[in-house]
Amino acid sequence: MSLVCHCGPPSWSKPYFKVDPFNGGGSRNAALAAGLVRPQETHVEVSPDLVSIGKLLFQTKKMSLDHETACATCHRDRFGSTDGLPVAIGTEGHGEGISRLLDGGDIIPRNALPFWGRGGVGFDVFFWDGRVDGSGNGLISQFGDAAPSDDPLVVAVHLPPVQIGEMILDIAGNYELESESIGSAQRVYDTIARRIAEDPALGPSLGSAAGVEQADIGFIHIAQAIASFIRFNFRIKDTRFHRFVFDDGELTDDERAGGLLFYGKAGCSACHYGPYFSDLRFHAIPFTQAGFGFNGFGIDYGRFNVTMDPDDRQKFRTPPLYNAAKTGPYSHSGSIGNLKEAIRAHVDPLAVYKADLLTGPQRVQFYESLRTWAREPVSGTYLSDHELDGLVAFLRALEYESDQPVQETE
Repeated sequence: MSLVCHCGPPSWSKPYFKVDPFNGGGSRNAALAAGLVRPQETHVEVSPDLVSIGKLLFQTKKMSLDHETACATCHRDRFGSTDGLPVAIGTEGHGEGISRLLDGGDIIPRNALPFWGRGGVGFDVFFWDGRVDGSGNGLISQFGDAAPSDDPLVVAVHLPPVQIGEMILDIAGNYELESESIGSAQRVYDTIARRIAEDPALGPSLGSAAGVEQADIGFIHIAQAIASFIRFNFRIKDTRFHRFVFDDGELTDDERAGGLLFYGKAGCSACHYGPYFSDLRFHAIPFTQAGFGFNGFGIDYGRFNVTMDPDDRQKFRTPPLYNAAKTGPYSHSGSIGNLKEAIRAHVDPLAVYKADLLTGPQRVQFYESLRTWAREPVSGTYLSDHELDGLVAFLRALEYESDQPVQETE
């Protein structure tokens, strides 16, 4: 089977426009030039029936092989669809927030990502390292040429349920699943699909929504339903900045000043542009590594783990900025809990660097990140505390609420 053909970059995927604060247009014109569109232009039509059952599947622990976790376990309303922790806690964790961290559950070595805008028009790159990528001429994923769908979000939904420690207990009975083969993953998918199909509430609803007999429900139908719910519930909605740009709405003086910095001196829009405030590409910002890291020993090579290209070491996908003030801690390792300091780390990483807390290998990784960061647009810029406060104020103008609250269920 060949790679599935997929559309190329959307029309807004263009070089950023840097504002001239003396030109009169300000951040409104800069945002338009950088590809901001009305939220409705990012929406993907979904079936209401799939959305309804997708929410129930998103919430239930039946999605976990060992009934340990649900999607909603790590993606909570209280934390802006993340979990409020530096790195996620998967199986054997209980509660939420810091109580979950202290409970001794299995650590997932990266920060939980929020869902705002995921799967919208042009949002085709998923996870910190872009391991699912439909932005080019083919869909790239861990499935190789056996991807279960040509929809990148549907493919992305397939991954957490087969991740040891995330939704599968790391116990002797599951060791055979650690082969990381499509065959072992399929056994998990078949078990979960059979469980959902036989559930007296979930099975009939999913079968009806997916247009299949209850006995014929497969994991693909589950993934399509969850993807539909994510697309609908976390779709981009009007923010105060949208209303400022498109409807002559008002911003505070601090927000306007922050917008001028965002599109001007601070250089944020070099990477945070388009309708999602992300180029969906990969950059190196020298955040310090917290925890043992994806590669172990306090190291995370980021995009390199997918491409094996040495130039991709320490690079991570640019995070979108909607509801950013709600989704801390920040960076792939959750090493910075404060939004202002996270912004500072972009332009002045040594200001937040704590060498005494790092091991030798971690310091070497930090130096490597610095070398790559020196070629990024944001390097070599100084921002005062007052300017950083303005940027935080601007980001708060990008906030909105999801349509439906979610709650973890058994």
